[in-house]
Amino acid sequence: MKKTTDKPRNLPPIRVRKEPPTISEAVAAAQDLADDVEQQVEIAAGLIGLPPDEVRPHVLQAAQALAAKPKLERAPERIISTGSGLRGPRTVIVERRAGRPLVVERRSRPPLDGRR
Repeated sequence: MKKTTDKPRNLPPIRVRKEPPTISEAVAAAQDLADDVEQQVEIAAGLIGLPPDEVRPHVLQAAQALAAKPKLERAPERIISTGSGLRGPRTVIVERRAGRPLVVERRSRPPLDGRR
């Protein structure tokens, strides 16, 4: 039988793989963060690590494609109340009940009887 050691071992270093985003990913993120095209160019260039002059044509192309799509209008929000108008909305109270206590039975030998 092998004897186990309780000494901590040195682990190998953790390898982290760093991948910069693609141009299309950076442009999409920049469009979500800013409305101004020049700000989008700077955001996308900062994410990729390229100069703004190389990113600008991609941002302009994406802005034209976004402008060509018809914008969908959101439906107005509706609030539906389940309570009647006279009583007002109902109140819901959530209570947390304590769980059952954990009972651990110890099974041991029966008590020694002194009669034997």
